[in-house]
Amino acid sequence: AAPDPLLNPGAGNVSRLCHEPRTALAVLHDMLAPYVHSGRIRILLRHFPVDASVDGDSVCSVTVRNLETSDLLELHGRYFLDATECGDLLPLTGTEYVTGAESAAQTGEPHALPGEADPMDMQGITYCFAMDYLEGEDHTIPKPEQYDFWRSYKPDFWPGPLLSWDGCNPITLEPRRYSLFGEDGSYSLWLYRRIIAKDNFTEGAYPSDITLVNWPQNDYWLGPVIDVSEEERARHLYMAKQLSLSLLYWLQTEAPRPDGRTGYPGLRLRPDVTGTEDGLAMAPYIRESRRIQAEFTVLEQHVAADSRPDGAAAAFRDSVGVGCYRIDLHPSTAQRNYIDISSLPFQIPLGALIPKRMRNLIAAGKNIGTTHITNGCYRLHPVEWNIGESAGYLAGYCLDQVIEPSAVRADQAQLEAFQRRLELAGIELAWPKIHAV
Repeated sequence: AAPDPLLNPGAGNVSRLCHEPRTALAVLHDMLAPYVHSGRIRILLRHFPVDASVDGDSVCSVTVRNLETSDLLELHGRYFLDATECGDLLPLTGTEYVTGAESAAQTGEPHALPGEADPMDMQGITYCFAMDYLEGEDHTIPKPEQYDFWRSYKPDFWPGPLLSWDGCNPITLEPRRYSLFGEDGSYSLWLYRRIIAKDNFTEGAYPSDITLVNWPQNDYWLGPVIDVSEEERARHLYMAKQLSLSLLYWLQTEAPRPDGRTGYPGLRLRPDVTGTEDGLAMAPYIRESRRIQAEFTVLEQHVAADSRPDGAAAAFRDSVGVGCYRIDLHPSTAQRNYIDISSLPFQIPLGALIPKRMRNLIAAGKNIGTTHITNGCYRLHPVEWNIGESAGYLAGYCLDQVIEPSAVRADQAQLEAFQRRLELAGIELAWPKIHAV
């Protein structure tokens, strides 16, 4: 496998680059090393924002708390980039934002809510976990506290119990049959997000493949974790963890097998892969963040295939990157099923990174100016990373030129100069045009 320039370590079918989390972490640390060692970057791990100081339309400082010591640290800067999972700086700084699902009356989007907007209607979250499989061994975990609840839970919009091999085709919403290894010809969840394919490595390096469980069966949608009380947030996070552990316990003890038996006790939770004691991910995968009220908001009409009769997504003069992913919304806290529709290769507009009012806060993740619908394609990890890179370059450009983000976008000469800087850094601003011959 070593000389393969397109090596996919896990050979999972969800991505061309499936790998262990700690491998990605090592790569990121390697990329940051020159700046950390020279003192130009200081990384504060296990800190989270708790307060902010604001003067009019500018953020003066952000205070973070150390999770281990509870010590507070006040961070000062000319610019603040919010790349948090939930857009945590937005409420702390008073930056205007939206959550949940807009109405069709607000956005004109074909798949927006037909009635009133629902700020608490957000996509489900998922506590992922890693596991391998050792046939003939028993690694059954203790029965989770909420197992009986989750074992009997059947959503009204789902074809069967959530803890079963029954699911939905995200696009057609027709029933879909899953299995662990796909021996019966059904869709193999084991291969779906496999992060280690042991045959890619030296014999004996791994006793088994390793797969990451981020499946339909452990999407949690019984309540939002954004803009609710700390007690309610904690309750939903605990239930989401219990759902994932219940799924594992069901797989180990009750899951029907093609050979007529039940359960795969050889499935082994891998806390070493996730770096946690309970074996679950350090944090849940949160698909939908708070979203800034931006200078420009991307709508379904800009990127959805059915809304673009010319077969091309809207071209944005202020593009700072590109992305390509379906509009993929998972079942939501309003008990709505998937929305999964085709989109076209799209651009990331600078206006979506800039709040309408705040002058020195830049959206640097999935908190940009999208809607509930278009978040479904802009939330994809490579798109979010492109947003973060471009946000960083924007702050640097503004410092160099002594200009604010809004002015960069408003001044065509400044915008073009900034875009040239992005292109020199290797960031593509438009998809290449392919001409048939």
